[in-house]
Amino acid sequence: MGRPRAFDTDRAIGTAAALFATHGYEGTSVDDLVTATGIHRGSLYKVFGSKRSLHLTALRNHLDHEIRPTAAAIADLTDPEQALTTAIASYDNGPAAGLLLLAAAERAPHDPEVAALVAEGIAALEDALRPSHGDAAPRLASTVLGARLRLRAARPIPSQEY
Repeated sequence: MGRPRAFDTDRAIGTAAALFATHGYEGTSVDDLVTATGIHRGSLYKVFGSKRSLHLTALRNHLDHEIRPTAAAIADLTDPEQALTTAIASYDNGPAAGLLLLAAAERAPHDPEVAALVAEGIAALEDALRPSHGDAAPRLASTVLGARLRLRAARPIPSQEY
């Protein structure tokens, strides 16, 4: 019988998600993941299998715990201006859309599983805007995500100590 896990899997996934949201998949090394999570390389591979698998897990977790709840809150708003303002604020503060956008740009063109998860995230935002904006929802979702991308490109990402 093996030893019980000495780390919190959810915390490790959250830490990995933050790294991927900040530095992208290619910009995050396994060494970065090991250092930031405090998990030994062997344990990281044993639990997650690979860096790609951890990235997929982080992206799924991001959809479940960030994107979908945000979308649900937006969908409850019936005033179009309030819904759009909330969507912009939700996606512009912190890494709410950062992981989704980086996955879309960096990995989705080469990885069908990432592409499917990105499509789910974008569809969630479109669906959230549909009650308040009808047929304009896909265009507005693109505007919200495009604004987040522009903000990301316009300001330097602060360096973090791990």
